[in-house]
Amino acid sequence: RERYQPPSLDHPFGTDDLGRDLLTRILSGGRISLSIGLLSMLIAVVVGVTIGSLAGFFGGRLDNILMRFTDLMLTIPRLFLLILVAVILRGINWPYLQEAGGIAAIVVVIGILSWMSIARLVRGSFLALREKEFVEAARSLGLSNLRIITRHILPNAISPVIVAATLGVAGAIISESGLSYLGFGVQPPTPTWGNMLRNAQDEMLRGNMWMAIFPGLMIFITVLSINYIGDGLRDALDPTHVD
Repeated sequence: RERYQPPSLDHPFGTDDLGRDLLTRILSGGRISLSIGLLSMLIAVVVGVTIGSLAGFFGGRLDNILMRFTDLMLTIPRLFLLILVAVILRGINWPYLQEAGGIAAIVVVIGILSWMSIARLVRGSFLALREKEFVEAARSLGLSNLRIITRHILPNAISPVIVAATLGVAGAIISESGLSYLGFGVQPPTPTWGNMLRNAQDEMLRGNMWMAIFPGLMIFITVLSINYIGDGLRDALDPTHVD
């Protein structure tokens, strides 16, 4: 009886093909989509900072190897890599990866394929900072390489990383939405904005436009808001940025 109800006072965003309130599902799906974006970017930051720090600090052959691997990852189409790794992880019989529609698997997929730009950014900062006087002073005191990296260089290189990670959250949300829309992301009945769009693609032809409009609008507003936050952080934290 409640199926395909258009937006009303009882159901502000309408209902879907099973009579579920779309506002409730969009709020629940937003929590999941944002969590995926934040957690996957946390993984990307850890991997990117580690690789970029090692490449920038030690240089030489290690730098060449790590940067050639980074370049290789950047040359492969991102969507192809996302789908490939998502399919591989889906085939691994690890219960934790498959719980709640495979949320953990999607976090891992997006995280391990989003670190490259951060690694290049950190490497550039380390190359500029490793010859500074305060680093030479730390070396003269006999501090270990690990301590110099973590206590002296990294804190001075973290501001651009914060900006890049913030902007990366928006990209991760779009990646999750794209994967879910194509059927390789979080699986129903766990709601995300992406799989809600996938479920709505046939309903649009039947005139139930609200089933696609509201999830798509939430993706647009969220990504736009995060990009504005990232731009604001860049203006505040990145001294090299000029409008």
